[in-house]
Amino acid sequence: MNNEHTSRQSQTDWQRLDAMTDEDIDLSDCPEITPELFAKAVVRKGLPIAKNKAQVTLRIDADVLEWFKSQGRGYQTQINTLLRAYMEAHK
Repeated sequence: MNNEHTSRQSQTDWQRLDAMTDEDIDLSDCPEITPELFAKAVVRKGLPIAKNKAQVTLRIDADVLEWFKSQGRGYQTQINTLLRAYMEAHK
């Protein structure tokens, strides 16, 4: 996991997890996968990538980025919404 862009300290013991084998994983609380259960499975696709979006690298002040990230999930959408509003206001 890449923690380069997060300010929160992980509570996970990643070294212990990396050292685990498949046999070390406790599956006792997981239901057994039966053919009947598997037949009921639903395959879902993730959200499609909007075709009108462009991936960019943008340099902004660190405190500005941290503030947006502190607002929670969707901070990139918030930034896009504000940039769009600015663009519309200055057309």
